[in-house]
Amino acid sequence: MSDLIDFVKFNEEGLVASVAQDYRTRKVLMLAWMSRESILKTLEIGSVFYYSRSRKSLWHKGETSGQYQIVKDIFLDCDGDSILLIVDQKKGIACHTGKPSCFFRRREGVVWNES
Repeated sequence: MSDLIDFVKFNEEGLVASVAQDYRTRKVLMLAWMSRESILKTLEIGSVFYYSRSRKSLWHKGETSGQYQIVKDIFLDCDGDSILLIVDQKKGIACHTGKPSCFFRRREGVVWNES
């Protein structure tokens, strides 16, 4: 899996979109960005590191909340420009809002509702 980094096509900011998916339920948990350094750290440690665009630094998911994402598998899409992380989501919460997933808003007709 360490060869994965050789096939990643980073954008002009040196980042790649990464989707985290729960390994048990297959529910999509979140989308975040990864840098070369965050991918290498994730592969080394086995717990997910992202790149915070607002702080311009590495972000170890769960470091302050305990809501770690433990890597079960990693996939790179056919174009090499996005990553799928299959994770064990600790404490069952991925979103900073306290929801299990960041994808809790659902379009119903013309109104957006929380599910």
